[in-house]
Amino acid sequence: MNESTAAVAAGTTVGIIVFLIILAVVGLIIGALARFVLPGRDDMSIWKTMAYGVGGAFLGGMVSRLLGISNAILGYAIAIAVAVGLIWFFTRRKKSP
Repeated sequence: MNESTAAVAAGTTVGIIVFLIILAVVGLIIGALARFVLPGRDDMSIWKTMAYGVGGAFLGGMVSRLLGISNAILGYAIAIAVAVGLIWFFTRRKKSP
């Protein structure tokens, strides 16, 4: 491996790490806003909040893309709404006995 190949590989690794950090922060923000929208007490950990936020952002982004929405604020609103739906579905809905 020569110097330029090593530099590209190192840059790619740093890029992936930065992307994952940004993804975690955005997921935490969207998950926290989704929990804020839902009324009542919630005993979710920070990791679950991040996971639901990332899931909501991913699925909300797909929905926005399918609907042809290019407005960033509306895209974030859809991501939060999807995260609210995920949290409600997986943690708050009534489980049948």
